Amino acid sequence: MTLPLDDKALAALFTEARTHNGWSDQPVTDAELQKIYELTRMGPTSANCSPARFVFVRSAEAKEKLRPALSSGNLEKTMAAPVTVIAAIDAQFFEKLPELFPHADAKSWFTSSPAVAEETAFRNATLQAGYLILAARSLGLDTGPMSGFDKAKVDQAFFAGTSWKSNFLINIGHGDPAKLFGRLPRLPFDEACVLA
Repeated sequence: MTLPLDDKALAALFTEARTHNGWSDQPVTDAELQKIYELTRMGPTSANCSPARFVFVRSAEAKEKLRPALSSGNLEKTMAAPVTVIAAIDAQFFEKLPELFPHADAKSWFTSSPAVAEETAFRNATLQAGYLILAARSLGLDTGPMSGFDKAKVDQAFFAGTSWKSNFLINIGHGDPAKLFGRLPRLPFDEACVLA
């Protein structure tokens, strides 16, 4: 039986966690990025399909490749972030299913229906990127997920000739509290949920 997390853990993951727009110059190590992925990959996906792929953009050269794709509102904070993750989707994720889901011919479920494959890849890769945000927060890092970029430019710069396609970006580092915006409201239970 799984025990509930305490309030301190819930605060780190949800109630006190924020989307950061400014960053300290404290680095994020490769070991931390590997640990983030080790946690992320353990989250469930349908048929263990695991279609997410992640590019950890951290070098000056890689940041410059990303720069032309960023919207003006996301440029400064992304260039200042120690790491920007390109959360991507592998359209050919089903090629790994004989290894990831060996007890059935799951690959045929997706090769026979491109529409099902596309929907499954998008849904589950987005779910995995959410796990990545929580994994980073659980390790004491801050995140800033965002849209506001030119997907075609990112795909050309980072994924040309592959089956990977960008989904969204996530800045990771140690946030600067002075650059936080005020917390925006969230919908209450009775406006967002139905007990059926």
